[in-house]
Amino acid sequence: MTNNLINLLEEKTSFSKGVIQNILKLLDDGCTIPFIARYRKDLTSNATDEQLRDFEEIYNYSLKLLNRKEEIINILKERNFLDEKLLAHINSATTLQILEDIYAPFKDKKSSRTLSAIENGLEPLANIIQSMKYSLDEINQKAKQFINKEVTTIEDAISGANDIIAQRYADDFRTKEVIRNIVLNYGILETKRTKTFDENGVYVSVANVSEKIKYIKSHRFLAISRAVNEKELTVKIEVDENYILENIKKYKIPSSAESSKELVFQAYKDGLKRLLLPSLKREALSELKEKASSDAIILFGKNLKELLLTPPLVNQVILGMDPGYVSGCKLAVIDINGDYLASNVIYPTKPREDFTSSSKIVLELIKKYKINSIAIGNGTASQETAAFVAKLIEENKLDVKFAIVSEIGASVYSASKIAIQEYPNLDVTIRGAISIAQRLRDPMAALVKIDPKSLGIGQYQHDVNQKELNTKLENVTVDLVNKVGVDINSASYKLLSFISGISETMSKNIIAHKNKIKKFTSKKELLEVKGIGEKAYEQAVGFLRIKDGKSILDNTAIHPQNYDVVKNLQKNYKIEEIKDNQIEQISKELNCPPLLLKDIISELLKPGYDVRSEFDTIEFSKDIKTIEDLKEGFIISGVVRNITDFGAFVDIGLKNDGLIHISQISEKRISHPMDVLSINQQLKNIKVISIDLEKQRVGLSLR
Repeated sequence: MTNNLINLLEEKTSFSKGVIQNILKLLDDGCTIPFIARYRKDLTSNATDEQLRDFEEIYNYSLKLLNRKEEIINILKERNFLDEKLLAHINSATTLQILEDIYAPFKDKKSSRTLSAIENGLEPLANIIQSMKYSLDEINQKAKQFINKEVTTIEDAISGANDIIAQRYADDFRTKEVIRNIVLNYGILETKRTKTFDENGVYVSVANVSEKIKYIKSHRFLAISRAVNEKELTVKIEVDENYILENIKKYKIPSSAESSKELVFQAYKDGLKRLLLPSLKREALSELKEKASSDAIILFGKNLKELLLTPPLVNQVILGMDPGYVSGCKLAVIDINGDYLASNVIYPTKPREDFTSSSKIVLELIKKYKINSIAIGNGTASQETAAFVAKLIEENKLDVKFAIVSEIGASVYSASKIAIQEYPNLDVTIRGAISIAQRLRDPMAALVKIDPKSLGIGQYQHDVNQKELNTKLENVTVDLVNKVGVDINSASYKLLSFISGISETMSKNIIAHKNKIKKFTSKKELLEVKGIGEKAYEQAVGFLRIKDGKSILDNTAIHPQNYDVVKNLQKNYKIEEIKDNQIEQISKELNCPPLLLKDIISELLKPGYDVRSEFDTIEFSKDIKTIEDLKEGFIISGVVRNITDFGAFVDIGLKNDGLIHISQISEKRISHPMDVLSINQQLKNIKVISIDLEKQRVGLSLR
């Protein structure tokens, strides 16, 4: 099966046979995708982690396909159904769906009418009728031979035989594929209101859908599916059955056939309407849901990737503010390593508006801990809190900057097991303020502690395949964390658990060992951690960083197995003077693959480099505190917080984000909002085009 698998992978991927064999061997050896993508480029033709993830998915599917083929062949052999023609069809099947279509006629599962007819011995009569060689009189005469205790009349015999012919028509894999394509390409999806439909609800826009299946947008179908689940809509697929029936007459019924052809046509018609179309319509709805789910998961993954790539604010002591009205604004200070220092509560907004005491507390914290930056959560009372901070900075001429950060998921984190383990003696509200501060300092390190589904960066996340969604988000997080690298001395156990080769148990052991020795000073010390063997060390060590360690190389992505290459390289060359046209020759001298050598040189030129871009702040319109302050035509600024298929949600400093519909994103026609926008993109000159005070919705435009 190995050769068959490799041949299949060669057909379905862009990789050569040699590269496929290399990747499979690396995976069999226990290498992770991030490790292969970073340190085995020479064996994979420089495949990215995304390409390797796609390969892994195709590999798993191909393996499943080949195993199923083998299983079906064995079953058919045992039942003496397998001939060369059938074997050829099975071997040529490229999808599980086609394979199951080929196998369908041989399954025991038939309609009750078909089974009854077969048990009553009517298959020979079905063969006679389906041959279309006899007149109706001759069919009636032959049908007499099949009358018995169960089949009492000629009509019963012919009817039972036609049930068998109908099943044969519905089971024929070529017929099924033709009708399936008609359903998918020309079928119309229609929705209808139920008695419980809410005329003022959220499903009004999908209440009267009548649209070709192939043109239905994924987000619209997910909305329809949710409405169906909530019993507000019903959905059905309509197909031009007359068109199919005309084709049956044209291609399936020979014009020269005797009059039994009318019986065959009626049987085919019955097979189409009763068996095949209902099945294919259900299948089409299932495929629509699967595609919509897959599209939503891919979009969720892209949003998460951009969110995790939000640039960090390094070497800053940060004050996190979690705004509120009655309960006050919770404060938490973290140092440059993200460690918690202090907390407090102030009341600068309604109902108290205690500016004097609030100002005094914040100024004391800034002075005592030498705070450089302030992170303000974007929820309730955010704008008023931002106005208070801006005035405080201006009046006291403070060398402090502030930014509004998304607080979505902060409450989820603050009550989580991770937060309780990290800050067991702190109130849940203070943990939320710490999370807000951490998001400014190192968004990736803070956000990996929160279930991605709680980050508000997807669409219909609870309606999609949860297993596939979790796998996608896990893979995106793993790949990004490893691409960026992790400081082993400041990382949480949760962040470390995403490192290649490191399990959650190992990550907790790393934290325990660090606390014991106070600080890692060399990557070699990782081997002293309980549970970290040679293999785990090999897979993980390149993605870990040690700042101010014994070797500057330990603060790079250069793998320790290549440190000797670095020594020889530095001995013979000035790194900054090496030209691209020298790489090939130097790689031969050092017995180091060219792609790996280029990576080593890049790391030596910028030790400690972070792939995330530099931090930039956004200023909100200071005169807009509530939706009531807005007017159509206002020009405002904001930050993109979420991207969906139908538009982008933008934080404009209010409690609820505004929506830029896809039609309002660009003067030019675009296929998706991501063609123009990205998570955390800062936008200026946004025009307010609609305000719905009742639903607290704001429509925006970039046009």
